[in-house]
Amino acid sequence: MSRLSLAGVSVALAVMLAPAAAPGQSTGAPSPLRTPWGDPDLQGIWNNATLTPLQRPVDLADRAFLTAEEAAGLAQQTVERNAELLSAPARRTEAGGNVGAYNNFWMERGTSVVPTMRTSIIVDPEDGRLPPLTPEADRRINSPEARRLAEMRGGRRPVETWEQLDLGDRCLWYRGIPSFPTGYNNNYHIVQTPGMVAILQEHIHDVRFVSLDGRPHVTQKIRQYAGSSRGRWEGDTLVVETTNFNEHAFIRNFNGNLSTDLHVVERFTRLGPDTLGYEFTVNDPNTWTRPWRGSLPMSRIDGPMFEYACHEGNYGLTNILAGSRAEEIAAARQESAR
Repeated sequence: MSRLSLAGVSVALAVMLAPAAAPGQSTGAPSPLRTPWGDPDLQGIWNNATLTPLQRPVDLADRAFLTAEEAAGLAQQTVERNAELLSAPARRTEAGGNVGAYNNFWMERGTSVVPTMRTSIIVDPEDGRLPPLTPEADRRINSPEARRLAEMRGGRRPVETWEQLDLGDRCLWYRGIPSFPTGYNNNYHIVQTPGMVAILQEHIHDVRFVSLDGRPHVTQKIRQYAGSSRGRWEGDTLVVETTNFNEHAFIRNFNGNLSTDLHVVERFTRLGPDTLGYEFTVNDPNTWTRPWRGSLPMSRIDGPMFEYACHEGNYGLTNILAGSRAEEIAAARQESAR
């Protein structure tokens, strides 16, 4: 883990310190590497950790880009903060408080902003923010049942059954499509054959198989967590369209499930030996009032990728449910003592 983290930091700093191309300006990158059969070579292990948020921060509302000095300052602050946390003494967690998770050694939040120095991953709408919700989505996300589930998943009220926990807690599905960086394991292993591209995201063992032979999407009656992905080459760019999501479709950093009408288009372009361009368009007419687009380049890192074991044997679910039963017993005793 530490070896991969150091490699990621080195690549990120090198990218951040390099001159950034202005929007729409050619980077002068060489022609993409080719596979033995002539397709652009996207293969390798890529990392998309970044300090750039999905949505533009409110205090930067009128600014699409950071200055070079601001980007360098953020990178330096992050390096110093990581060093401080690495040397911090152990702290005891008090009973009844937040039990926390891993210490900072295991985290991988990135040490630089995206190479363009944009203030958000979202590039359209122009304000760098998600479009407004549709009335239907607003009702769905803010319904009493949705709020009740959010309280359970946030540990603010007892959980009645494992089915009320989210798919990450249940070790089933974590990243969503498009995939955004989280606290760690922001790695993607791409492997190609003449008619297929496989993308492994080890954070809960998700492998996407993208066929390139022109076959249609699976029937609308078949719905899947990762949907149905089909790809094609447009020049040196791999374009992947994904449909047929099931009722559990979601996108990280967005509070609430999406609809089964979610349609995602991704564009992968090899920009150089160590950079993979990644752009995406999200369209869910039952959730947002308009489509939205983003850009999140990836950097090559050394392998291998290691297994993400989630909570082996699902002991996490056992402990969550046991804790909920203990809370209920304590509440009942308190009520009977009144």
